[in-house]
Amino acid sequence: MTLNDLEQLLFQHQDAAYADFSAKLIPTVPREKFIGVRSPEYKKIARQIRDDPVVPVFLSTLPHKWHEENCLHVALINQTRDYEACISALEQFIPFIDNWAVNDAVNPACFRRHRAGLIHRVQEWIASPAPYTRRCGMRILMANYLDEDFRTEYLDLPADLRSDEYYVNVMTAWLFAEALVKQWDTAVAFFENSRLDPWTHNKAIQKACESYRIPDKRKAYLRTLKIRAQR
Repeated sequence: MTLNDLEQLLFQHQDAAYADFSAKLIPTVPREKFIGVRSPEYKKIARQIRDDPVVPVFLSTLPHKWHEENCLHVALINQTRDYEACISALEQFIPFIDNWAVNDAVNPACFRRHRAGLIHRVQEWIASPAPYTRRCGMRILMANYLDEDFRTEYLDLPADLRSDEYYVNVMTAWLFAEALVKQWDTAVAFFENSRLDPWTHNKAIQKACESYRIPDKRKAYLRTLKIRAQR
């Protein structure tokens, strides 16, 4: 298979109406960069081509032309079993992430077996000035470190960093809303002490209050912690 063959494989799954729909959801990417491939197809294609020699060529050919090529790139990274190879592929790709949908699909299965060594990379990504590198770090933190491996200090860095980027702040809010679900006693202190910027603080409370996993009593308390706009 060649790179052109791979492109044609994506076009075999084209749905123009879905491309229009996706472009509206991802306004940071021009409409002409969308083919229109539905999300479940990426895993299928990634499994289909996993052992094809085109894969390393594709992964090293950046930037990609199509949004869907970026989505397939993430699917291939996610299925990489070797941890070091996965890290290498992700770090090569992160600078080319240009939207929330590609970013939020990053969740390699092998990371769950290497949390102790991975956390330092995650913290480096979160501290990056590049918006989607930071968002990617927080996405991986949220997916892997809010359960049995949780430590309070993992929330300190995203709480203290400030950004003018909407897609970074929304991710921070999502992270803390999820922390309120899984680590209430620790996470709620960040709101009681106003550790987040006001917009992100309130957005996180909004997201938490929309969750069915947080009891109504806790939602009522969170609403009392909202930061009111000063007149």
